[in-house]
Amino acid sequence: MKVFLTGATGFIGQHLVRKMRQRGWEVHALVRNVASPPARWLAAQGCVLVRGDVTQADGLAQAMAGFDLVLHNAGVYEFGADAASQARMHQANVVGTDRVLGAALQAAVARTLYVSSVLALGSSGYAPDPAAVKDETHQPDGRHTTPYARSKAEAHRVALAWRANGLPLVIAMPNGVVGANDHSVFGYFLRLHLLGAMPPMAFGGDCSLAFVDVEALAEGLCLAAERAPAGSDYMFCGDAMTLAELFRLFAGYPGGMKVRLWLPRWFMRPQMGLLEPLQRALGLPAFLSRDTVDASRGHLNYSSAKARRELGWAHPTIKDMWDRIIARERELMGQRSGFLNRLRHQAEVPETSTPIRSAGVQDAG
Repeated sequence: MKVFLTGATGFIGQHLVRKMRQRGWEVHALVRNVASPPARWLAAQGCVLVRGDVTQADGLAQAMAGFDLVLHNAGVYEFGADAASQARMHQANVVGTDRVLGAALQAAVARTLYVSSVLALGSSGYAPDPAAVKDETHQPDGRHTTPYARSKAEAHRVALAWRANGLPLVIAMPNGVVGANDHSVFGYFLRLHLLGAMPPMAFGGDCSLAFVDVEALAEGLCLAAERAPAGSDYMFCGDAMTLAELFRLFAGYPGGMKVRLWLPRWFMRPQMGLLEPLQRALGLPAFLSRDTVDASRGHLNYSSAKARRELGWAHPTIKDMWDRIIARERELMGQRSGFLNRLRHQAEVPETSTPIRSAGVQDAG
């Protein structure tokens, strides 16, 4: 299969590239800087580098011509984003989706797969009410807990509009994606615990999520690319658990203190607002933010039964998933010195024994 891929240098993208190359697929990866370390890693995997930007339409359709699949995975994730970061998130997530999917239709690509999010359908329910399980048929209620969630909902509507215009599109909707060296809020919470810095208090313990392992997600996206009929939607989720259950699980591994006090959201929200500029000053994302508190108000208890049934997809158990993630996270943290360096997500190039060898550089412009 000949694949045109966006977002290849990101957290999901690097795992996805491994899975696609293991299948022997020819991967052309759209990158802004072909000389960057992540781009050079892609070249070492045998990917062809295509110089371009998802927000720039010029040349995209021509670059996609003749491909079997366009897989649009590019996006920006950030909690606690300031105004400038929110604008950048809108450009990448909404405008970028519009440009890429429009170009795919113009290029008459036979199959297109877009990586959306369960957040595009909003919360499956709201705390403190119990979390009822929902699936791909859930209808959005128009409420968005964070600017990131709003951007994914807007991008999802853009994707549906291109599908209505004739694009042969499959939409994948992952739940909260987790893995080692994770840049999400939960990656930071995990590293805080492993560093012995998790305080004995938290908030939002009644919030329910169904985390998806990044490696299992990458396999699911390949299965969707191979098997999903055009016009179909699939959620990719693991087993559901509450935030209280997640922190109890973390407490079973050596690290910080067990959470014993659950504070109300109304009390924690202004405290998180005060911490946002401090985290940025330290070179950290504002993972302790008002967005983090707001996000915990909505359940994300979604089901992947359709993907398991129709695509033959499987997901590890909660324990197996976190055992592997934590073991790998400890290895990565052990390679760094200093508290902040161990806490911070590292934009590292995955290890490879393959010499750097570019399979070629093209221009989408």
